[in-house]
Amino acid sequence: MILLKNSKKRIAVCTLVFLCLLLTSCSGVSDGKVLYFAHSLPTSHPVHKGILEMQKILNEKSGGELRIKVFPDGQLGSEREVLELLQIGSIAITKVSASALSNFAPEYQVTVVPYLFRDDAHLWRNLEGEVGEQLLSSGSEYLLRGLCFYDAGARSFYTKEKPINSPEDLTGLKLRVQNDKMSVAMANTLGAAATPMAFSELYTALQQNVVDGAENNIPSFVTSNHFEVCKYYTFDEHTMIPDVVIIGTKFWDKLSDQEKEWLRASAKESVVKQKQFWKETIVEQMKMLKENGVQFTYPDKAPFQEKSLPVMENLMKDPKMKTIIDKINSN
Repeated sequence: MILLKNSKKRIAVCTLVFLCLLLTSCSGVSDGKVLYFAHSLPTSHPVHKGILEMQKILNEKSGGELRIKVFPDGQLGSEREVLELLQIGSIAITKVSASALSNFAPEYQVTVVPYLFRDDAHLWRNLEGEVGEQLLSSGSEYLLRGLCFYDAGARSFYTKEKPINSPEDLTGLKLRVQNDKMSVAMANTLGAAATPMAFSELYTALQQNVVDGAENNIPSFVTSNHFEVCKYYTFDEHTMIPDVVIIGTKFWDKLSDQEKEWLRASAKESVVKQKQFWKETIVEQMKMLKENGVQFTYPDKAPFQEKSLPVMENLMKDPKMKTIIDKINSN
């Protein structure tokens, strides 16, 4: 279990959560059970819109007996801080990238294997089947239980000085990656110099030439304003890492069987609309990016896939990981 190292910061964040709880109870919405859902995305993001859909469905299913109150835009802390608040039972639910969960539950590492998922259909066959259920339950040991997966598209490289047409174009480039060993291994194997750092620090790092580029999906590229600095976006689509809606087991274990069923069903039903929100957002944002001078490159993916193969081969040395990857490949 990973907790905040800075105890003063933890106390400050927990105090903020307490004040939010107090204000809510004082505002007359304390009837029934309210679950606090905190995340770091802006309200314009398609994942936030999916969360609002989940909120609406749950209210309808439960007749208001079980509700969600959403705190977006990092109001209750960073992604890491919110995960820790789930673990200690201060809030109930959050959204996090599956790659971040690999630091808690090793099974999630498979979601960061380059080119493991062949396309959207292959991704969702696995996430909404046996493999997905295995992943969602794997974090319970660490007090984090998955409810559903949300579409987070494909991650691709974006750079400041030049487009990426082949793996060779990555050689020596300092690329910001997520702080998990699979993302680091992927970038290094492709020839870049992997540079893990917090996403909140990346805009300044790009401006000051601390890094030469990064990798992410289109909505994150837009909402972070990284397109103002990086004018080359390469659709190599090396990973398709979903977002995961998770509930802290300290809250989950207090729910009745009926409440658990309402929450599970609401989460999974909201996925349909969230996928739609994602597709609509991509169309709108691609148009905006072109108008702002971003150049899109669509390279042959085969060389990237071949060069990154050692990442998968190394992970498959673990028998447990091999079993999951074999299931995914055969599906």
